[in-house]
Amino acid sequence: MAGRSAKGASAYHAGAAAEDSAARAYAAKGYAVAERRWRGQGGEIDLILRGEGLVVFAEVKQSASFEAAAASLGAAQMGRIMTAAAEFLDGEPAGSLTECRFDAVLVDGTGAVQILENAFGHG
Repeated sequence: MAGRSAKGASAYHAGAAAEDSAARAYAAKGYAVAERRWRGQGGEIDLILRGEGLVVFAEVKQSASFEAAAASLGAAQMGRIMTAAAEFLDGEPAGSLTECRFDAVLVDGTGAVQILENAFGHG
């Protein structure tokens, strides 16, 4: 992390902690983390999970409140995530026919986690 500002390093660590909380919440539901911060040509996906016969692409958003976290996920970012997910699915045995879901995982200032399944309205 050489060259990162103190604010940037703090944001990085807060994001990593939020992703860890999200991964634990999914594990409690029987999902396994397949990838963390998977990067394709189309963009980055925070968590890719497997469980219940499907692949879940999860975008983790952390803020002081669930509402603020949800508000930080915009249409352009969702589009980039879906493009990256399509690239990931190209490597799956069933390709684009793989059953999948796009979730938003909100983490508030207390560390509480709220999983919004199928938050992108696709999948």
